[in-house]
Amino acid sequence: MEGEQIVKTALLKSSKKSVAIWGLTSALLLVATILPAANALEIAAPSTVELETAKAAAIVEPTESAASMFSEDDLSATASGAIFSSDLALVSSASRQVELARTPLGAKKVAKSILLNEYGFSEKEYKCLNSLWNKESHWNYKARNKNSGAHGIAQALPASKMNVVSTDWRTNPVTQIRWGLRYISIRYETPCKALAKHNRSNYY
Repeated sequence: MEGEQIVKTALLKSSKKSVAIWGLTSALLLVATILPAANALEIAAPSTVELETAKAAAIVEPTESAASMFSEDDLSATASGAIFSSDLALVSSASRQVELARTPLGAKKVAKSILLNEYGFSEKEYKCLNSLWNKESHWNYKARNKNSGAHGIAQALPASKMNVVSTDWRTNPVTQIRWGLRYISIRYETPCKALAKHNRSNYY
């Protein structure tokens, strides 16, 4: 009798424990279902970011023509623009001068202009210069003496002497003319004196 009582008591305690365990398990399942974040089971919903798409930039066509935009009048409106415009004009003028001097007739015109305007010599001096360089090279900037190595319109010897004016003396007739006039003015003072020397010695 007493043994049966002990067994019943044990079974009752075991039953109470089972109920308590099942109750606790049910409560945990309920909490996990209702509050998923409580058990770190929450799956983050994807976030969305709205971006404003930039509107296409409108292309504005210039109202002025390219010619008017880069005209000398516009460039000279400022001090730096005026300098730039002046430099462009000088470069353009020098380029035209070089092209002109590539022919004997053009070279004569360029030399005469430099002689009269920059050196202040007279027409008489130009005639002497014309005669002198006709004898030397026929005003051909490509002329070269195979024996001596003298080169160009003024027949510089050695030709590298013309580096004092510019290193482009092989291809630039204006460089040759300027060197020749410089040489004459330093050594003989005038083209007529240089011609007189050439007439006496066959060189100058």
